[in-house]
Order: sequence, then structure tokens, then C-alpha cells
Amino acid sequence: MGKRLQKINVENNEENRRCFRDILFSCDSTMANSVGGVIFFHETLYQKSDCGKLFPQVIKDKGIVVGIKMGKPPHKSLILGLDGLSERCAQYKKDGCDFAKWRCVLKISDGCPSGLAVTENANVLARYASICQQNGLVPIVEPEILPDGEHDLQRCQYVTEKVLAAVYKALSDHHVYLEGTLLKPNMVTPGHSCPKKFTPQEVAMATVSALRRTVPAAVPGICFLSGGQSEEEASVHLNAINQVPLHRPWKLTFSYGRALQASALAAWQGKPENKAAAQAAFCTRAKINGLASKGEYKPSGSADQASTQSLFTESYVY
Repeated sequence: MGKRLQKINVENNEENRRCFRDILFSCDSTMANSVGGVIFFHETLYQKSDCGKLFPQVIKDKGIVVGIKMGKPPHKSLILGLDGLSERCAQYKKDGCDFAKWRCVLKISDGCPSGLAVTENANVLARYASICQQNGLVPIVEPEILPDGEHDLQRCQYVTEKVLAAVYKALSDHHVYLEGTLLKPNMVTPGHSCPKKFTPQEVAMATVSALRRTVPAAVPGICFLSGGQSEEEASVHLNAINQVPLHRPWKLTFSYGRALQASALAAWQGKPENKAAAQAAFCTRAKINGLASKGEYKPSGSADQASTQSLFTESYVY
């Protein structure tokens, strides 16, 4: 939120964070047609809306599922934070959460990610998933390969396949119930600094091919992260993925942070009088992604500046 508020020159304090989240959460209840779940930060889970209702209840009243972001800040390639995770899972379940997510980050460069980094991250994700399920939470497993670098589409596909294969071996070794999990991977895209451009159809084919080779059909859903793509780019890629002429045994949908909120932030600018405009921008993008998750989005070619602006941040941390 700090980086998002900085972009619109709004002070990063708890009230401003609460205010923006309240704008999103208090959207028309038709939001539930496009958004099925919300991943909360610890802070947000205990904040209240302007009308005095706890945010998780606001979301649940709309028929949307509440989740929680787990993990602690990353240290190089391995995220620490498994200590006390079972107790935290139990508390979050008690406080209204039904799912969780944990992000492990890998980077493509010369010799990276190393075999050790891939294995260690896979094992951390598997332990987390197992602990979540023991406490009645559905784990979202998020092995993210950052878009930083000059690598091309083929290199990203190769690394993505290696990482996902290791993740599902670890999940199997830890006896995780795959039907009770979701995957949150990167799309297979070229590095941000790659000089060659690839079409949405090429990105989609590489992404679906990598998933077909590594992700068991038992996994019910794959929710892509946006990874610094612009709002429009993330929607167009998701749409193309759902149009690939290959069998896709999972639901392929979105779990976007930056690429679902950029236009809403640009419309809000921290001003109370812009609340309706921010909500309209958010709902418009949510509907577009809802269509894209069914392969039914037809771009008009008139996307505004906020939705086409790159959201890439080097070595993105959150």
C-alpha cells in the first residue's frame, strides 16, 4: 500500500489505507459476480468500515470469501516464518478466514534460480500448505518467478516448469490434499527488459503448456498473479490463456493486486469526493477480468492511461 499511495501523493498511514480498502469493499454487491475472494493483510482483517462493521463481515455479507496473507518478509530466496504458523492459522480461522496465501519468490538470471533455491522454496510452500489444511484453511500456493531481467519467453517457460514440478513433488511428499488447494503462479512472460516482444497468444500457449506439464488435474483452480503487467495487459493475457485450444482441466482465473487497483487509485487520488469514480473504475476492471477468466473479453481499444501503464517494480516485495 505504501508504494500505491506514494504514486498518488497520499500519505501512507493506517487511516488512508483503511479508507481506500473501505472504498473497494463497499462497492455494489454485484462485485461478487467478478470477485470471489479477498486476500487481507493482518492489519485489514481487524479494521472497520465507515459504518462500523469489521471488514471481513462486509466482504462475507456480499458472498465473498475472506483470506489472509501469510509469511514474513523474504530473505534472499527463502521465506522464513513457519515458526508458530499453526497457531496463527488457528487464530485466523477463528477470526473469519477461510483461506490463506504464501508467496515464495525466485529470480531468473545467470545460474538462477539454483536447484537448491527451487527445492527449498518448494518445501516451504508444502509445509505451509500442510499446516493450513490441518487448521481448516485452504492454502493458495504462490511460487512467483519475478519478471526482472532480459530473458525471453522460452527461458521463462523452462524455469516455470522446473519450479512448478518441484512444488508439486513437495506437496505430494507432504501429503497435501490437492483438491483443497489453489495455485497462484506467474504467467509465462518474457523478462521486463527482453528486447523481443511476444503476442498474447504466444504468452498464453507458453503458460498453458507449462501448466499442463506440471500441475495435476486434481488442482481445482489456478489464479494468476499480475507480476507488474499493466491492468489491460494482464486482462488481455488472461483472456488469451482461456482461449488456448488445449485441454485445460483447471479453472484459470486472476488474483491481481496492482492490476486490479491501479485505475481505482488513479481515480481516487485520496479525495473523498472521488469515491464513486474509484469504485466505478474498480468494478469495471473486475468485470473485465471476470470476462477474461472465461475467454470472453473483447478489448475496445480505448483503454485509459491508468489501465495501460506498466506496473512493474524491480524485485517487487510485499
